[in-house]
Amino acid sequence: MNMPQNEFKQQLLAGQPQTGIWLGLASAYSAEIAATAGFDWLLLDAEHVPNDLGSLLAQLQALAPYKSHPVVRPPTGDAVLIKRYLDIGVQNLLIPMVETAEQAAELVAATRYPPHGERGVGHVLARASRWGQVKDYLARADDEICLMLQVESQQALDNLEAIAAVEGVDGVFIGPADLSASMGHLGNAGHPDVEAAISDAIHKIRAAGKAAGIVTVDEQAARGYLAAGCTFVGVGIDALLYANALRGLAERFKR
Repeated sequence: MNMPQNEFKQQLLAGQPQTGIWLGLASAYSAEIAATAGFDWLLLDAEHVPNDLGSLLAQLQALAPYKSHPVVRPPTGDAVLIKRYLDIGVQNLLIPMVETAEQAAELVAATRYPPHGERGVGHVLARASRWGQVKDYLARADDEICLMLQVESQQALDNLEAIAAVEGVDGVFIGPADLSASMGHLGNAGHPDVEAAISDAIHKIRAAGKAAGIVTVDEQAARGYLAAGCTFVGVGIDALLYANALRGLAERFKR
């Protein structure tokens, strides 16, 4: 058995726009329902929702038969946690709160085996290699990892060009909520200063030859980001879609 090519990474590097949604319900059952919708990717979040290694594994297994590519966001860019994510089969990572090029380089190293990085070698114990059945896993694992980094503070924006220039970084994602808070506009990602900063960041990311990403729950804004050159665009959040559908149904009957 040979290792398949990471189609999500190939499409991202080719500049092909890909849209998806955030999965925040921490459930393999609801994740599988989302997989039937046909999004290009589905992000399993562990930063702001109660996902642990076990629940992430269950969701990866539930998504495996479907075409939507799983992307995982850990709570932090911890090398040991990243190693464990990679071993359970995560190939596409979105790391939050990256603020310097040095931090970016450390994250690249965490996703690569020696001599190119510092990832611990335990593939025969890992789902990623199908417990040793993927014969070329060690030779190809590094190349099939897709690493995207989130910039979501003024400090990160100040260092954006250096972060994007780090070899091994495939994409840079703008976090509007934390960025707006960092700029003094908590809860107002639509503030003109924030929108101008996002527009400038997209330009710099694209100029560096890296994929630009962002998330919004506003369909018009999402289309605007795609038109601006973003190729990794989140267009919804499962928990909000579910909550709004329930509230809307309840409200219609109350009236």
